[in-house]
Amino acid sequence: MLFAACMSIQNKLNNILKITGILDNVFRPQKTLKKTRIKLYNTLALPVLLYGSETWTIKARDTRRITAAGMKYTRRTAGYTWTDYKTNAQTSKELKITPILDKLLEYKRNWIQHVNRMTQNILPRVMKHYSPTGRRNLGRPLKRLLDT
Repeated sequence: MLFAACMSIQNKLNNILKITGILDNVFRPQKTLKKTRIKLYNTLALPVLLYGSETWTIKARDTRRITAAGMKYTRRTAGYTWTDYKTNAQTSKELKITPILDKLLEYKRNWIQHVNRMTQNILPRVMKHYSPTGRRNLGRPLKRLLDT
């Protein structure tokens, strides 16, 4: 399950990099208005990344990779190269873009609020409040058929 979640984030990052690469090739930063490129990014690229992100467990490595994937496009839109000394916050503020991680955390907050509003016996709410009982066995877990 954990491996599948990591692969999901990796696939989403690969997809957003493909989309932003296509946007860079079709709508060149020098020939397209910044406002237009930002609208294209918010309409085409961000939904691909954020779809299903409500249930992700985000690690520090994932936050760095998600931020880097988003900033690659926004720095190019602002006209900066990777060698220019401009922080991500400065670039986001200049383009008036909210960072991807802020949007992702907002999606997660909205999902948790949605689950909390559900009735008691609905599966997502039951799983949110589930706590296993008993104890685990000591030692290495037994091999299962799926593990071989």
